[in-house]
Amino acid sequence: MVSRVLSAGLRGIDGYIVTVECFLSGGLPRLDIVGLPTGAVSEAGERVRAAMKHCGFDWPVSRLTVNLAPADTKKAGTAYDLPILLSILAAAGEINALPPDAVFLGELSLTGEIRPACGVLSMALAARDAGCQSVFVPTQNAAEAAYASGITVLPVRSLGELISHLGGQAPLSPCPAPPPPVGHPNELDFRHVMGQHAVKRALEIAAAGGHNVLLSGSPGSGKSMMAKRFPTILPPLTDGERLEVIRVWSAVGLGEEAVQRAERPFRAPHHNSSANAVAGGSGAAGRLPTPGEITLAHRGVLFLDEFPEFRRDVLETLRQPMEDGRVTISRVAGQVTYPANFQLIAAMNPCKCGWYGTDRCTCSQSSVQQYLRRLSGPLLDRIDLQVAVQPVQYEALAARGKTEEESSADICARVLAARQIQYQRQGEGVCNANISPAELGTLCPLEADASRMFAAAFQRLGLTARAHDRVLRVARTIADLDGASSIEAAHLAEALQYRTLDREAAE
Repeated sequence: MVSRVLSAGLRGIDGYIVTVECFLSGGLPRLDIVGLPTGAVSEAGERVRAAMKHCGFDWPVSRLTVNLAPADTKKAGTAYDLPILLSILAAAGEINALPPDAVFLGELSLTGEIRPACGVLSMALAARDAGCQSVFVPTQNAAEAAYASGITVLPVRSLGELISHLGGQAPLSPCPAPPPPVGHPNELDFRHVMGQHAVKRALEIAAAGGHNVLLSGSPGSGKSMMAKRFPTILPPLTDGERLEVIRVWSAVGLGEEAVQRAERPFRAPHHNSSANAVAGGSGAAGRLPTPGEITLAHRGVLFLDEFPEFRRDVLETLRQPMEDGRVTISRVAGQVTYPANFQLIAAMNPCKCGWYGTDRCTCSQSSVQQYLRRLSGPLLDRIDLQVAVQPVQYEALAARGKTEEESSADICARVLAARQIQYQRQGEGVCNANISPAELGTLCPLEADASRMFAAAFQRLGLTARAHDRVLRVARTIADLDGASSIEAAHLAEALQYRTLDREAAE
């Protein structure tokens, strides 16, 4: 007898339907799982055997062949445990045939409890798109799976509970639609940053237009402090962006955490991280590459402190994702493309000792240049705002508790107003950093004096075509913050002053 149970698999962050077939035949008792299973899937047999016996079912004294179709796609993960067990029970006649429009997902414990799996939201979306009516998921994955609107999500705690539902004795209750996430008070706020108004202005521009930022300054000037507060002035996630974030985090088993978070992702890997950890790489032999830090920062912020201390190959892996908003990784096991639309906030010292430009600096001019050369020209070209952070003045620190600095909420209000202008002009969700080269001429008109200024600055600074376009996008954001329809000379001048390293190279 052959039984069929629908399940789902994960490739990258995209789900696809998997049909689990079980055939009982004569011969010595044996279980074969075919269909390109990885180690975790092949080991499912032992978990299934123990769970069946613990729950009172007899293991068939037959040769069992379980096929995971499509058979030419590698299967990874533990979500196939439950459908494999159900297919064996159905083939042995222990339970009735399963609904043809239901999908089953979940890892089994040896006692029959259903444990969470990775990528459940993407699998539920694949089931919905395939026309299925219901999906049975582990209870811990129900909150994320509920974001797949249009399909009934049924949370399951144990095998016994599922069998009772299928038999009609104790129907399961569907998971309700997810409520809007509630943001928690954030202890990080720009009102705690004393002084540094020029840097705050640059970060406001970056948040308003979705631009990348490099902060360069001596130790203790507040670079990391302000970078960690940057997410507090970003617009909240839209429903579509939240779905993308949950799918990404679910693929690495963090879906429950992503559902509970209301704010945008903020990732801050250490500077000794490898290229695979940052860009993504293979977690185990024979498996597709797993998402890296730049993918986990999708629709959020990637903060790289001590920027030049990262290995050169790590920094160079950022170039393509910063341009395209996605990263494609090829390994022996296959190729996969992950989303990586993040905002880069980088921080660095101006030299190795950190005190360049002051009497405390012990670096020679050649060592300073050597330190800066750790950042390649193509990488710096992709950073819109290069901001020099000056040391905090004593007067600003002495005023703590006496004067009120501008809060994140006040800055965010201006950011939201500027974003609204961009969305009306360019389409929902498209900020100035994403204006295509073909649209720059129409969306970023320069006034006559601004055009003359730009022509002179282009030659003096030796800007590349990419840097030219990025300066134009930043100037468009500054104009939006001012409510101006065209880019004036003052807007362009401010955008040009954020090319600090270009000016130093020109000098």
